[in-house]
Formats: sequence, structure tokens, C-alpha cells
Amino acid sequence: MSRNKISSSENPLKQLNHTLTNVEGTETTLTFVKWLKTEHELSLWKLVEGSEYQEQLKYDFNIKGELRHLDTNESFVFNYYKNSREKNHERYQVLGHLITQYVYELLERVCTLQKVYIPTDATEDEPRSFFFMSEKALTSSSSIIVLLQDRGVFHAGQWGQKTTIREGLNHGTQIPFIKMALQSHGGVIVLNPNDNLVDLKMERERRSFSAREESLTSTQSCQWIPKRCSSSPEEHTMYVWDHFISKSAAKHVAFIAHGYGGLVFVDLLVQRKCEVMNKVYSVAFIDSLHNIQHQTGSDPQIQEWILKHCREWVSNSKPLDKAVGSLLKVNCPTVSAGTEKYGLAPSYCLHAVFKYLKSTLKAKTTTAFTRSPIATRGSTSKKRDNK
Repeated sequence: MSRNKISSSENPLKQLNHTLTNVEGTETTLTFVKWLKTEHELSLWKLVEGSEYQEQLKYDFNIKGELRHLDTNESFVFNYYKNSREKNHERYQVLGHLITQYVYELLERVCTLQKVYIPTDATEDEPRSFFFMSEKALTSSSSIIVLLQDRGVFHAGQWGQKTTIREGLNHGTQIPFIKMALQSHGGVIVLNPNDNLVDLKMERERRSFSAREESLTSTQSCQWIPKRCSSSPEEHTMYVWDHFISKSAAKHVAFIAHGYGGLVFVDLLVQRKCEVMNKVYSVAFIDSLHNIQHQTGSDPQIQEWILKHCREWVSNSKPLDKAVGSLLKVNCPTVSAGTEKYGLAPSYCLHAVFKYLKSTLKAKTTTAFTRSPIATRGSTSKKRDNK
């Protein structure tokens, strides 16, 4: 089966840097896909191959990060079975699960993030959730970017499953954000707020080393139970904040929150008001579902903080970064994401978001520096004279 290949003389990391630093955002193909296919031998097809869905899901991500059929090169087709929406939906669910596992591999092996299991005091047999973070995210004094996704069937590393399938890795996953965060800020934490439940039946099969595809496709007799400390997006985020982010050495933390993730962040702000206000220097909302008036209980201090430290990008027909007013929503400054499509908003405003975070971080560190007393010989001698 023919595959796209690149020359061994190409420098994929250099190409990646060039792609991500293209401020205009015109070159959107992810050259990291070339790197992972040649250096790490990673592919979605390797996860599909050997399963009972091998014929029904002959798809892989091409060199541009687009999901294409291995034989026809066509994009994903939902209606594989005639007159059977249930079977087509089950096939779609399996594809979504496999993409989730594939993205996890990319986070660990391409972005070199570490998987951290929670809760930290879980027993050996207890179902756990997890999130991802860069190696020195907690120990480095540099800033940290925290990615907080929307609510849905997708998990850590994706902005949206449907967008990943239809538009590709560059638009549907958080990998471009992770790469840029690592380049410009030093540390990144990728939350996993939708990993809330576990199917006891699937968990028993996994622990008994049953066939992988059986656990993937089993939709009968599910016994769902919530995961401790991660039973909801709010609880998951609060736990990671309390046990990791708040205790990190980083003095400056920023959040990028999409959709329901914005509501989750405001919930964290309300619950951990002083901690968040002191440690978080900026928040970039993208089509956020938060409601300041409803969530903050008209707390003027929180509302003022949001107005000063947050900006929101919304799906809109206006050009990128153009102001978008709202008479119905009391909010922070709101601008256009440069697209009317909800699923594409994160990728379209990627560079604008990081430009904003960079400027707000620079403003904060400059202010902190000017406020710090500078010891001089004159001031030292005056202190001695006053003793």
C-alpha cells in the first residue's frame, strides 16, 4: 500500500517551527505528521489493523494530517452499512475511540508529554483518570499554559472529535497549541475533563487481557460508574488545580478554554478565588459557555478580574480579532475567531491567542519588575545611617 514519504535530509522540527510561527496562519499543514510517520512509525491504521473493523475502517491520517481512505483517498463516509444507522453509529464510535488512543500516543511520543494518573492516592484496582503535562511543568519557574477542552465524547488532546475526522489533526487536535506553548512558554498541561466514567465490564475485560477489539466494540450491558475525583469536568479540573497547578513553581499560569471549558474555568475561579487570581495571569476563551452573572453571583471582584485578565474569541463572520459586541452578555473583551464554524474556531485563532498571551505575560512581568525595589549604594548607605 503506497504511503507518502519524505526525504531523510528534511528537518521536520525546523519545518514544524516554520509552520507554527507563520503568523498569518496560511500554511496550516502539520509537518509534525511527517516526523511522526518516519521517526516514530505511528499511525491510526496500526490501531485498526488486526481488529474486527479492519475492512470497515480502512482509514489513516495522510501527510497533511487529513483522515483519508487507504484505497480511495476519500474522506470519511459515515454510511458504510445500508439502512442501518445503528451499525454505522457503532462503527463511528469505534473510529472515535481509536482516534482517541492515537492522539494519546501523539501526546506522549511526539509532544513528549507525560501521562499523570489521578487521584494520586488511588488503589491498584481502582479506575483512574489522567491528564498530560510537559516534563518540567511543575518544577520550572517559567509560565504554564493549561488547555481546557469543550464537553463531549472526545478526550485529552482534541478540541473536537467531529472536527478531527472531517478537518484533520491540524484543526481538531490540540497539538499545534501544545507545540506553540512549549516553544513560547516552557510548560503545558493538557486536562482530560471528559474522562469521567468507567464501564466496569470493559475494565474487567481489560484487566483479564481479553481481546482489544472486543472491549472496543462492546456496547451491551454497560455498567458505568463515575471515576473518583474526576466524575465531572469541574471536579477533574479542580483536582488537577489543587494537587498540581497551584503547587507548581510557575509564577504565571494561563488557560485556553474552549466551549464548556470556559464555564469550568469560571467555576474554578469562583471556588478558588484568591489562588486563581494570584497565579493566573490571563485566560483565552474560545466560544465559551460561561455566564459571568449567573456563575459569579454578581461578585464585583471576580467580574473586574475577568474583564481585566480575559479575552474571548467567538465564531463570527468578521475578520480575525475584530471586536464583536454583545448586549446580552456581560463579558470580557470579545473578538472574532475569524470563522463562523464552531469546530474550526480554535485552529483559526491559534496565533491570535498566543499573541495575546505573550503580550499579557510581558505586561505583567514588566509591571512586576518596575514595582520591585532595586538596591543601590545610596539606598544601602541611607539604611545604615538610619540605624
